[in-house]
Amino acid sequence: MLFVVLLPLLFAFLVPFLGRAKKHIHTGIFVLLVPLIIFIYFIQFAGSNFQTVTKTYNWIPSLHINFDFVLDGLSLLFVLLISGIGALVVLYSIFYLDTTERLSHFYVYLLMFMTAMLGVVLSDNVFVLYTFWEFTSVSSFLLIGYWHFKERSRYGALKSLIITIFGGMSMLGGLILMSTITGTTSIQGMIGESSVLLESSYMPLIIILILLGAFTKSAQFPFHIWLPDAMEAPTPVSAYLHSATMVKAGIYLIARFSPVFVTYDSFFITVTVVGILTLCWGSYMAVRQTDLKAILAYSTISQLGMITAMFGFGTEVAIFAAVFHILNHATFKGSLFMVAGIIDVQTGTRDIRKLGGLFTFMPIAATLAVLGTFSMAGVPLPFLNGFYSKELFFDSAVQGMQWDSSLLTTLIPYVVVIGSIFTFVYSMYLFFGVFGGKKDSHALTAEPKEAPIGMLLSPFILVAGVVVIALMPQFFNSALLSHASEAVFGSAFSEPIAFWHGLNTPFIMSLIVVALGTVLVLTRKKWAAVYRALPGKLSFNRVYDWMIRKMDSTSASITNTYMNGSLRLYLSIIIGAMFMLTFVFMYATNGFTISFDNVAPVTALEMTIVMVIIIAAIATLFMNHNVAAILVLGIVGYSVAMLFVLYRAPDLALTQLVIETVTVALFLLCFYHFPKLKKRTESVRTKSMNLFISIGFGTLMAMIGIAAHSTDWFDKISDYFIETSLPEGGGSNIVNVILVDMRGVDTLFEITVLGIAGLAIYSLVKLKKNKEAK
Repeated sequence: MLFVVLLPLLFAFLVPFLGRAKKHIHTGIFVLLVPLIIFIYFIQFAGSNFQTVTKTYNWIPSLHINFDFVLDGLSLLFVLLISGIGALVVLYSIFYLDTTERLSHFYVYLLMFMTAMLGVVLSDNVFVLYTFWEFTSVSSFLLIGYWHFKERSRYGALKSLIITIFGGMSMLGGLILMSTITGTTSIQGMIGESSVLLESSYMPLIIILILLGAFTKSAQFPFHIWLPDAMEAPTPVSAYLHSATMVKAGIYLIARFSPVFVTYDSFFITVTVVGILTLCWGSYMAVRQTDLKAILAYSTISQLGMITAMFGFGTEVAIFAAVFHILNHATFKGSLFMVAGIIDVQTGTRDIRKLGGLFTFMPIAATLAVLGTFSMAGVPLPFLNGFYSKELFFDSAVQGMQWDSSLLTTLIPYVVVIGSIFTFVYSMYLFFGVFGGKKDSHALTAEPKEAPIGMLLSPFILVAGVVVIALMPQFFNSALLSHASEAVFGSAFSEPIAFWHGLNTPFIMSLIVVALGTVLVLTRKKWAAVYRALPGKLSFNRVYDWMIRKMDSTSASITNTYMNGSLRLYLSIIIGAMFMLTFVFMYATNGFTISFDNVAPVTALEMTIVMVIIIAAIATLFMNHNVAAILVLGIVGYSVAMLFVLYRAPDLALTQLVIETVTVALFLLCFYHFPKLKKRTESVRTKSMNLFISIGFGTLMAMIGIAAHSTDWFDKISDYFIETSLPEGGGSNIVNVILVDMRGVDTLFEITVLGIAGLAIYSLVKLKKNKEAK
């Protein structure tokens, strides 16, 4: 399973080489094999006899961080969507993206994202999940900003990255708290220890942090603002990320952790309120848009809000309706994004004000669109899967919630009807605004015509899924959906899925939505002025832009106070910060310990050498000539080598002599060409500060050395080297064994660095000689 998860990422390394042949064969044809293989691998697990599969691959076992993959009903639903929709998106992109595009970049980013999403939905280890989670944010940033030469693409990519990374960091805080309290990094383990979590005083903070991660990723109100701007991405990206995968990651997180918070009402109430608010606001704002992809973006926001609200209801029917609509939404919304891309390519515009009357010019695309939009609207027809899950949504809203709140329980059925009415309105607005009415021949830059069959194939398959799921709901229920709802709720949904259950309350609610929605569609121009009042000039985008500008200006003003080009100031700040942090840490941990046990005796000879070192170091400060300063400084290094000799460390002495000789030689070569040293005139304040920093830092380093000898926090590493150098290293010279065996790789790279430095110096010398010869 690990290989399957990492297959897209591994194949991404081959894409740049395969992309060289793009003039002869489209790169997407090679890439198409990857999601197909993944889909075929996972589809074999689906069926009425499905059993949860677990796999563990060690990664960092000492920190309890491993690739623990759990394939249960919920993750199976998501991996099939990720791979299945991914295959259709790649197929669509073959005909959408021209070979003049940077195809290698596009498919590398897409494959990175595919691996990230697979890792998110399969990982049981919370820190591995977080790693993949942030990987989705980075790869989606690259995909949204694929057309980086467009300012709006860069803006949308950065906006999505900032908001989702903020949520991801918040989620990490929640995961760390949960892991610390339960003593496990496993999600299944946390579910087993949910009683411990519920008793913790950190529970409200944990819920806030986890939900911030979920709400930002799934574009819930008020974090929804990144999704419309992400529509600047190529249409295949929108069809993949913003219909079936990335925006569903936050919903997956809520579903996965629902069993942990199953008895904590605040969690479900918060999820419900935010979901309902997102449903209403997204559907209301969708009618205001004029760009096809913007309409679909806000429609996605409203649909995500609906799914989120159902998970917030927490009942058996609500959980089943949620997982059912996850599947249905992927089919009709993916097809609609692809149809929008077709219209853009074939007409040269996505502005709905310039479109109209395209049914006669693009009958196949129009047929696909009518099935997709009517399914999205929840029109009560037996061959539209969207109606089935919408009906279950109404049913769950009427039945009540698992938590007790009489006011919310009373209001929710009315509010969901209002949100669904606007869902019907924007669905009809989208379809009839494009394909109904009369064509304006002067508004289009290109004569509309039907798209090639290759571009229509992917949306056709998705729309076929809309119809097949509607006609065969029980098959998908027993093979997939019941297992997914069972993974969340704990038991499978037992009631049969059917189109007709009699003239019950949910069906009446659907009829009310269609009736009132039709009235609003027909009178849209008369009431559209309401948008001048709400939202009017208010905009969360303006709040976001103001915050970004304020952070930039504040950061710049703070940075300019110390980033003034003075190297002395920079070094003073760095050294001062090191001094303060180390001092505080050592003081807090009782690190200022002095002990002279087990130390070698100090003779007059050692004292003399130390005095020479001190005198030479101080004398360096008063040298007025470059060469003299280097030579006097060299006395310090050679004197240290002499100390190594006296304390019976010939290897260290030899190493010190070699390094000191090379360093002095290099400094002499460099400083020979530098300007002569000049005495600087500095204020008493500056000199005092220099003296304080130098004495303080030197004293601190001396105290660290003494404390390292005097404290006994850990077993001394020297004992290990003494015991193992001969039996394991095969040498009685401990220093040699450390350098050659214990730290052999480190020593190898040190030699490599010195060799590279030597070659660089030799090249510079040769270059100068060649110039002089010319």
